[in-house]
Amino acid sequence: MSNFRYLAIAALIAAVAAESGTGTTTRYWDCCKPSCAWNDLSSLGIESSVKTCDVNDQPLSTNDDQSGCNGGNAYMCSDQSPWQVNDNLAYGFAAVSAASSACCQCYELTFTSTAIAGKKMVVQATNTGSDVSSTQFDLAMPGGGFGIFDGCSTEWNATSDVWGQQYGGPSTDTCGQFPCALQPGCGFRWGSFFQGADNPTVSYQTVACPTEITDKSGCTRTGDTPTAGIAAAAPASPTGVCSGSGSPAPSSSTAAPVASSSSTAAPVASSSSQAGSSPSASASSPAPVSPSASASSTDLASMPLSSLVSTISSASSTAAAQASSTTSSAEPEETGDDECDAGLDL
Repeated sequence: MSNFRYLAIAALIAAVAAESGTGTTTRYWDCCKPSCAWNDLSSLGIESSVKTCDVNDQPLSTNDDQSGCNGGNAYMCSDQSPWQVNDNLAYGFAAVSAASSACCQCYELTFTSTAIAGKKMVVQATNTGSDVSSTQFDLAMPGGGFGIFDGCSTEWNATSDVWGQQYGGPSTDTCGQFPCALQPGCGFRWGSFFQGADNPTVSYQTVACPTEITDKSGCTRTGDTPTAGIAAAAPASPTGVCSGSGSPAPSSSTAAPVASSSSTAAPVASSSSQAGSSPSASASSPAPVSPSASASSTDLASMPLSSLVSTISSASSTAAAQASSTTSSAEPEETGDDECDAGLDL
């Protein structure tokens, strides 16, 4: 019975494999700890979870720290910003639906609307959101809008005159006033690749993650082997890094510039993702959300067999529906109710 249970878990995890379809994009950057950044996510098929940084944008040695959006010291690292590889390809990160098991999965997005139609972007799912639809990709872009949760005011002394609206961020390029470490990622939105596109539609398919992406996030799925991407994807010295201008870093200004981000376009904000909260979050904090099929996190290894079969059936149906979907062309409303930063209660 034990072997059957783990085969069933493997089947549920496989529901994220070989997905393709059409969908939408939005944007966000709330600075909170991503939901795919907690330790021991092996039951969800995660071999290594997303890296996090402290309030000074320095890497943390453990993923046990509470999210800065819930009073802790863990934040999204600045180098998890998007960057341009060449004229037609970019790399980055995104929040996906909380009703999926897609943490650390990579997707190749082909934009199908706005001035960037035909360009491609490979993103890794590092966060999840309860308000993100099954065919929506909430692109992580500094200056993309906080949404419900705001860790940026604590980490970067963010102000609305520079960081813009709660949902969507600034309406003009204010990246020169952002902290140095976030300027390349912010610039991605307005640069030659993204061209200020507002929530473009996409066609998508799952792909193997490029090492240029996993080297930044630290996030890999069990059994997946990252592949070498395009060498130019991670330039050693981006040209968009500021030289002293912009808002000061948190309390110590030790945050380093994004070494591999490209100075190209700045990230776009769509819906906001919530800050990662730990499993012990208080009642006033957002409820922990697992990237599994159910909104309340569940350890599949201990789930009753009947419930497990039902969960697998539901996940398979959802995957099938996503694969055949052809109707997600409308731009989603930027509600900013992502549960991306809600912790995984495992």
